[in-house]
Amino acid sequence: MLDRVIQQSIAIVLGPIFEVGFSEHSYGYRPGRSAQMAVAEMEAGWKEGRRQVVECDLKSFFDTVNHDRLMEALREKVHCRKTLGLIRCILTAGVELPDGTLEATPLGVPQGGPLSPLLSNITLDPLDRELECSSGLPPSLKHFPEEENAACMAGTECRQSRGHRFARYADDFIVLVKSANAAKRVLASLTRYCEGRLRLIVNRAKSRAAPLKSCEFLGYRLNNRAKLAWTEKAQHRFKERVREITSRNRGHNVQTVIGELDQYIRGWLNYYKLSSTYKEVLALSVWVRRRVRLYYWKQWKQPRTRRRNLLSLGADPATVHMATRSRKGYWRMSQNEIVRHALNNRWLEEQGVPDVRAIWIVLHYGQNARV
Repeated sequence: MLDRVIQQSIAIVLGPIFEVGFSEHSYGYRPGRSAQMAVAEMEAGWKEGRRQVVECDLKSFFDTVNHDRLMEALREKVHCRKTLGLIRCILTAGVELPDGTLEATPLGVPQGGPLSPLLSNITLDPLDRELECSSGLPPSLKHFPEEENAACMAGTECRQSRGHRFARYADDFIVLVKSANAAKRVLASLTRYCEGRLRLIVNRAKSRAAPLKSCEFLGYRLNNRAKLAWTEKAQHRFKERVREITSRNRGHNVQTVIGELDQYIRGWLNYYKLSSTYKEVLALSVWVRRRVRLYYWKQWKQPRTRRRNLLSLGADPATVHMATRSRKGYWRMSQNEIVRHALNNRWLEEQGVPDVRAIWIVLHYGQNARV
């Protein structure tokens, strides 16, 4: 806890000092910026005719940050030796393993620490500057940092408008270009720069130059209409998490499960509010309600309990036995006509079950939108 307080204190003081110099294309862990703003660059790039993308994956970024290069960058704006020494101690403190032994940390920044986001942005800021200026520098200056800085300060052609359109969120970034050949050149240049200048490891198996519509960035993709949509992986993770919350074997009170479900779904939809996949939203809404009906059916368990509850919810006494005495599984019974009529959408909403469709419409179109 003491370490976290110290790291947070350093971040609070140093954050504003470095924030003013960060790139406009950096969106991670910065005030007033978000992942959605980074994702929006995909749609903007498509409208500009940038149909090719470079995906560059940094292998184990937080574990491979070079301490010496990071400290060099810190010394440019931090002149207090005690503060620099304290940061060096944080970086080299080591990791205590479960067996009690201490493992040295000659590289990397502590993941999950309050100071790590700021340190990661400081480490990758030279990459942002390289991408901003890479198209405007004379070739003779490309591999000489001192001359590069002098050229920029002197007004040599180094305009952001001639640089690449890109977006970076922490160690995830994409570069948008107009041709496949340009994408291949940029990927090769990025790999050389990251491994040479920044001493980071590029995962060549996951890095590629490809059409923009085949790209996935921060859980988003472009659909057939060139609109933002969540990825299949994101939807799969959503369903896996909902299945965990509504697992038949949890044994939690139904209201506890509904509260947990509501919190997760609202958070997930808030992140994916830029998605234009309305049909998928409708399908998820139906699926979520079916998962809740399954949980109720499991909770009622005994035939007499099910009969009593179904009758209290307006089920037909003459046909209720067809549901309560059925030997079908929980998932099939959650779609049973008698069960669906009793546990209808309005009743589920009264119990607090989140309506995925209604939440998405409000997030997408505002509070005054007609649900």
